[in-house]
Amino acid sequence: MEIGAITFIVKDMEKMVTFYRDVMNMALEWDGGVFTGVQLKSGVFFNLCQRDALSISGLGYPNGLNGTMEVSFGVPSPEEVDKEFDRLVTAGATPIKEPISQPYGLREAVVADPEGNLLEIVAGIPEN
Repeated sequence: MEIGAITFIVKDMEKMVTFYRDVMNMALEWDGGVFTGVQLKSGVFFNLCQRDALSISGLGYPNGLNGTMEVSFGVPSPEEVDKEFDRLVTAGATPIKEPISQPYGLREAVVADPEGNLLEIVAGIPEN
């Protein structure tokens, strides 16, 4: 088995489409309906589906933050982690974890999208 798609179940399609299209630079085309998606370079699909269109519509996040999972976005360098973190927060993402260099060789930061989904920004730290 392998992952074929990542789907965020959302309350406000317009807000989430705008965030992922305009801020995260995903080529989402949306016709105003309850679903949109895009196939990423990796071949995996990234989808948004309106919560009330699903049978699981009664489920939600404790305290409004989806702390049960995160999606990691790789960037080319540790410096880019800081730049992307600042760019995303300026564009409206909620800062969760400021950029930090980890002892296991990664520079990481975490923001939340408009509905509380956690987005990690990560890059490897070159060995000296």
